[in-house]
This record gives sequence, structure tokens and C-alpha cells, in this order.
Amino acid sequence: MKSPLFRSAFVSVAALAFAGGLRAQAPAPELVLPDASPAATVKQRVGITDIEIVYARPALRGRSAFGGLAPYGSVWRTGANHATRLTVSTDVKVQGAALAAGTYELFSIPGKDEWTVIFQKPAKQWGSYQYDQASDVLRVTAKPAALATPVESFTIELGDLRDDSATLALVWEKTRVPLKVQIDTAGLLFPKIEGFMAGPAAKKPYVPAAMFYFENNLDLKKALAWMDAAIAENPQAFYFVYRKAKILAKMGDKAGALAAAQASLAGAAQAAGEIKAEYTRLNNDLIASLK
Repeated sequence: MKSPLFRSAFVSVAALAFAGGLRAQAPAPELVLPDASPAATVKQRVGITDIEIVYARPALRGRSAFGGLAPYGSVWRTGANHATRLTVSTDVKVQGAALAAGTYELFSIPGKDEWTVIFQKPAKQWGSYQYDQASDVLRVTAKPAALATPVESFTIELGDLRDDSATLALVWEKTRVPLKVQIDTAGLLFPKIEGFMAGPAAKKPYVPAAMFYFENNLDLKKALAWMDAAIAENPQAFYFVYRKAKILAKMGDKAGALAAAQASLAGAAQAAGEIKAEYTRLNNDLIASLK
């Protein structure tokens, strides 16, 4: 019979052997170094359309961008490493030309006075080494604009956001190339709003639906009815009454708009703080415009 000391020593040796086995199976350490052109992702919702751009960002590091790193008149990957990838969740227009919902690789041909921007079927290309014009889906042109302050790292921006448009800009060194992206948000949403608002849902987005119709010059009578429904649900909401006044003004009912604005102003007077100041100013401005 083995002594307790022997059994303890045996267990300790077995445990060490097991631990050593685990260590032997551990993955080898990895060495992670900075990327010369870091990866970046831009995500932006425009109206109800999601736009995503995945690209790499080369830096100048004392070099010249266009006419240098990206020669004029040659196809450029529009970034670094893998070709830049753009995804749009709905049909859009770029510089007035139709581009269907989907994923594309983005190339460009820089020029001193005009750029060509190319949308291609995705092929997971590295750079533009295997670029084939036969795979082009769309080509558009854009005018470059000069920047006063140089930009060190290549940047793709999505700005000037509206419900139905945005500007996609390629920016590097002292050059900015803007592309107008347009979306028929009203056309996409109109049948959905109509169906939902006429449906059985107990809770309906009266105010957003009314204001969408107001801002997009759709059926103002429906917009007014939905705003009235919102006010009936919340009679103290003087900020809804202000929006009703704006709808009435757009419909040409100045007397009705004036009465609603005055009612909203009286409601704001009973509030306090920032909301009181804001809706006092908004209603006074609207009343002045109606006189």
C-alpha cells in the first residue's frame, strides 16, 4: 500500500504533466504590426437606405497623391490593398445615373480637371491589377475641387445628408472629388406608410408619418388628419400643435395656421426651460410669416 506522501507526489507529477500538455497545445504567439494603410469602414443611413464603404487609407508620408501615387489617366483602386467595396441597400442614383442595390468594387481614374469613378461587379481584387473594364456596371464623371489644407490620409466621406440624398467624397492631399448620391426615399416609403397607417396596428406613428408627408409634399390632408390624431392622443402636446400649424400654412389655410400657432404659443407659455423658449420662438416666427 502506497503512503499518502507517495500518492500526493504522484498526483502532483500527473498534474504537472497535464498542465505541460495544455501548454504544449497552446497557440503560438502572434506578432501584430501597424498597417501601412489602415482599414476603415464608413456606415451611413440616408433616409431608409444603408450605405457601407470598406476601404484602406494610404498616407502621403511626404509623397504626392494624384499624379504621383495615383497617376493621372490610370485606373486606381481608390484606396490601398484590396479594392474599395461599396454596398447600397436600395437602388440609388450616382451623379444622376442609376445604380441598383448591391455590392460593388470602386475604382477611379484621376484627372486634373475630371475624374471617372467606376462601379464594378465584386471580385475581391487586390488593387486594380486584374481590373477588367468588361466588369464595369457604371461609370460616372466628377469635377475635383481644390482644398486649402492638405489631408494626409486618403478619406472617403458621406456628408450633406438629406432624406433623399448625400454626397460621397473622395478626399486626399489637396483634392476633393464629390459624387451626388440620390435616393427615391419618398417613392420607397409611400406605399409602406399608406399600408401601415391603414392597417390594424393599435399604435401608429402619426407624427413622423405626418411630417414625412409634409416635408415631401405628399398628401397634406392625410398629414393633417394624422397630426390631429396625435394631438387627440396627447392634448397637452403644444409641440404637435405647432406642427399642425405648419401643415395648415403649407395647405394655404392661413387663418387655421394662425389659430394653431397661437394655441401652441399659449401652451408653450405654460412650460418651462428650453422647450418653452424654443417653441415660443418657433411659433412667433411662424405667426410673423403668416401676417
